[in-house]
Amino acid sequence: MDIKKLISQMTLEEKAGLCSGADFWHTKALERLGIPATMVSDGPHGLRKQDEEADHLGINDSIKAVCFPAASATAASFDKALLCRMGEAIGDSCQHEKLSVVLGPAVNIKRSPLCGRNFEYFSEDPYLAGKLSASFIHGVQSRNVGTSIKHFAGNSQEHRRMSSSSEIDERTLREIYLAAFETAVKEEQPWTVMCSYNRLNGIYASENPWLLTEVLRDEWGFEGYVMSDWGAVSDRVAGVAAGMDLEMPSSNGINDRKIVEAVQSGKLDESLLDQAVERILKIVFRYTENAKPETEWDKEAQHLLAAEIAADCMVLLKNEGSVLPLSPDEEIAFIGEFAEKPRFQGGGSSHINCFKTTSALEAAKGLHITYAQGYSVETDSADEAQIAEAVAAAKKAKAAVVFAGLPDVYESEGYDRSHMRMPECQNRLIEAVAAANPNTVVVLHNGSPVEMPWLGKVKAVLEAYLGGQAVGIATVRVLFGEVNPSGRLPETFPRKLSDNPSYLFYGGEGNIAEYREGVFVGYRYYDRKEMEVLFPFGHGLSYTSFEFSNLRLSAGNISDQETVTATVTVKNTGDRAGKTVVQLYVGDEESSVFRPVRELKGFEKVELQPGETKDVSFILDKRSFAYWNTQIHDWYVESGTFSVEIGYSSRDIALQAKVHVQSTTELPRHYTMDSIFMDLLADPKATTILKPLLDSMREVFEPASAEESTEAAKEAISDEMSLAMMNYMPLRGILSFGGDENTARMLEQILSQLNGN
Repeated sequence: MDIKKLISQMTLEEKAGLCSGADFWHTKALERLGIPATMVSDGPHGLRKQDEEADHLGINDSIKAVCFPAASATAASFDKALLCRMGEAIGDSCQHEKLSVVLGPAVNIKRSPLCGRNFEYFSEDPYLAGKLSASFIHGVQSRNVGTSIKHFAGNSQEHRRMSSSSEIDERTLREIYLAAFETAVKEEQPWTVMCSYNRLNGIYASENPWLLTEVLRDEWGFEGYVMSDWGAVSDRVAGVAAGMDLEMPSSNGINDRKIVEAVQSGKLDESLLDQAVERILKIVFRYTENAKPETEWDKEAQHLLAAEIAADCMVLLKNEGSVLPLSPDEEIAFIGEFAEKPRFQGGGSSHINCFKTTSALEAAKGLHITYAQGYSVETDSADEAQIAEAVAAAKKAKAAVVFAGLPDVYESEGYDRSHMRMPECQNRLIEAVAAANPNTVVVLHNGSPVEMPWLGKVKAVLEAYLGGQAVGIATVRVLFGEVNPSGRLPETFPRKLSDNPSYLFYGGEGNIAEYREGVFVGYRYYDRKEMEVLFPFGHGLSYTSFEFSNLRLSAGNISDQETVTATVTVKNTGDRAGKTVVQLYVGDEESSVFRPVRELKGFEKVELQPGETKDVSFILDKRSFAYWNTQIHDWYVESGTFSVEIGYSSRDIALQAKVHVQSTTELPRHYTMDSIFMDLLADPKATTILKPLLDSMREVFEPASAEESTEAAKEAISDEMSLAMMNYMPLRGILSFGGDENTARMLEQILSQLNGN
């Protein structure tokens, strides 16, 4: 299709019209030129497609579909291949339903446990979020269906999300809040990017040329179109100029007319409008020319796939005395409403109308299970009769499994949580059951961390997150040992909300939300602070045991233009087959800027039979060692020694090796009379230039000889004091210690030499 020729045949009004939706879910058609409409659907863990006759507001029921585990769960898999398989299944569903783009994945950083949409986001770590989202995108787009990675950018709260400005410094923005998007765009080229509602440093994302053009397209090479989040457009004309191509949903022609008027008045260059239309049409035709509506959508098969995925995502947080797995021959009590009616997805735009669900109670049919409701999700208040019934059931059972977590109303798009607690009725229930049965297990259904005041009183905790419509099957398989748990926490569980680094200023004041914790998000903060946490990032137990050994690096010294390969041997030392996650972290041993103790730079999931060993290798490149340098506005590796660590979590490091990395980038230096000697002497070139001056200063700053020094003088100014005084003294300070006009002229000459003049 010659898209440029098509555009040349359009009227100005037709071009402007193509830059907004026809309704809530469709792009516009232009029949006279053979341009079809295409449909998009909410995601990212299933389809929320409305029937073709759906209302223009997008609030009627959607079709029956399959709800896969939410991103909070799939991130815990630490399994790129698994995310790809899930993407392929969703891509097949889209082809069957004639959907051109699924709106996902969502990769915003989990800055605080309070964000109402955390269940839809992957992680507090941008490396993990980037790699997993890239795998999901690869899977979906392998089916010739597009994705829309979202919400670009700095959307880590729901509070005031349509008006708030995320105030994020340059380095933090690059290292934390843009990095996952960068990975996905560079590695997998999502067909579309969805810009967020919020402002970024004062400018709405939908009209931010630095974000949408300079970074996304010019730096990262994005080739698709940018669409708005639904209703995220403030100034439509500024949006076109900035690189925001498609407004969703329809503006009923209002913003289309504004675009036309702006072009006619000369306020908007028509070539920018043409560019937006071209980007949109490339994706429209990429889909329509590869559409396969005959693609089979086997919902029952996908239901079983959802169960398989959910089981691999579950995180065994605690297993005291190896109470898990349970024996299928024993009497077990299932307690809690979530055992019968599981919470498996979040509220809002990603809510799937499931064609079926399977609860744990249903999945456990045939086993020796008794059930007590224990609580109602409709209230936070404890019902003593329900608790008494649960206690009675627990006393008769070999083990009691309490299904608990957060009700729907606690977590949803549109608003944030106000605390990190579970409902009081559930906490009371767990305490009571644990007192009645020493083998109490808690299964959690939640999209974000919760406080666990009862943790020391229960034997085991299984974090199921929001595991999709087949979560009941997955839970029973893990509880009874059919599946060996292998999930790892993609976020830190703090002991209490006030421990979180954003606690004092999360949500912001009015429409300003300052990200004052900088790069110290999640484990980057907790590990640097050496703060006790409930469960660390990367934590997860197994029914077998694994050993990491023999970490070796392919080189001990490299330049930042070279790579080094880290290889580690993994062994299953237990008596069950299982999967483990090898986590690789990198830390700068000595840095001139504030950096985390360690940062995740590689992960791999490995399946091993008892006694089996495998080697796992990681390739580390410049980005593995770099930080964002605001002086050069680029990634920079500071010469020095770096630790390469293999861990079971960010707090459980098993092996360490060191590599020296030599920078090939020379930072620009500019010195003034206010430059201090400490900084000057850190520069070898400056040290050479300063040598004559330093020699002349020796008499002033070197300690007197033993014969000349009195005890009083030694006590007043020690050698260390003299050195410190010189280090912190600015160049101009020399004039205060006996300098004259000649000294002043010499300093001017030295300063000129230092700056290369």
